[in-house]
Amino acid sequence: MIDILRPRSIPFVKASACGNDFLLIDGKQAPSDIEDFTRRLCERHSGVGADGIEWLYPSPDAEIEARLINADGSHAEISGNGTRCVAANYVAERGGELVRVRTGAGMKVCNLVRREGAEFEFETAMGEPQVAGQLSLRLGSGDVTGTSVSMGNPHFVLFVEEFGVTWQAEALEIQLHPAFREGVNVEMVLVRDQHNIEVRFFERGVGETQSSGTGSCASAAAAIATGRARSPVNVQATGGTQMVRWDREVFLTGTARLVCRGDFLI
Repeated sequence: MIDILRPRSIPFVKASACGNDFLLIDGKQAPSDIEDFTRRLCERHSGVGADGIEWLYPSPDAEIEARLINADGSHAEISGNGTRCVAANYVAERGGELVRVRTGAGMKVCNLVRREGAEFEFETAMGEPQVAGQLSLRLGSGDVTGTSVSMGNPHFVLFVEEFGVTWQAEALEIQLHPAFREGVNVEMVLVRDQHNIEVRFFERGVGETQSSGTGSCASAAAAIATGRARSPVNVQATGGTQMVRWDREVFLTGTARLVCRGDFLI
């Protein structure tokens, strides 16, 4: 007789914020090889597929704590979009309209603006951006000058006249530049007018993404700080549009959709 062993399974929720997708998993389920396991789950052919996993833990001073690991297994301080996905799942399970999420970049407060079924819209207090100023880099393709911004994680914002066919290669070269010892999230920004910008994102540990919450905040902050835009700023990306308002601290408004629930078999 064949001995059939039932495989162990780990439950997950998949959520997407403007095309930036995440798996949400109870931290109690995390194996010892959490980085390798995250890579397996985020792989889009043999796994579930995602830009990263938000591992969820109880918090003494917030509704929930979220620890983000990117698709390549590297740890990240925060994802603005991932935080919004965490808040959406919390409201779906427990109700309420305000969700405090403890992240590696501090406490983020998500206020529910609208809900329609599995889609939620939040305004999230993202903290005060740190705009460090202009930085010039020498690349293989030539010199570039951009704006360094921290949203609790590092960003390099480059203003462009168009998105060239090689923008991803340029963004990767910037990301690997020795000026950024811990890597950097790269934003290519095209200013449409004072209240509208279009952005392409190339994130640490993931590569090109359809959207980015902290990247949207960094791009808008850089555009405002350099006199190219005024608050509020609509940030258009391939995955959708978010709104950034800068009033002492930055507030990010955007949607998050709960896509599915499932079990990953081990």
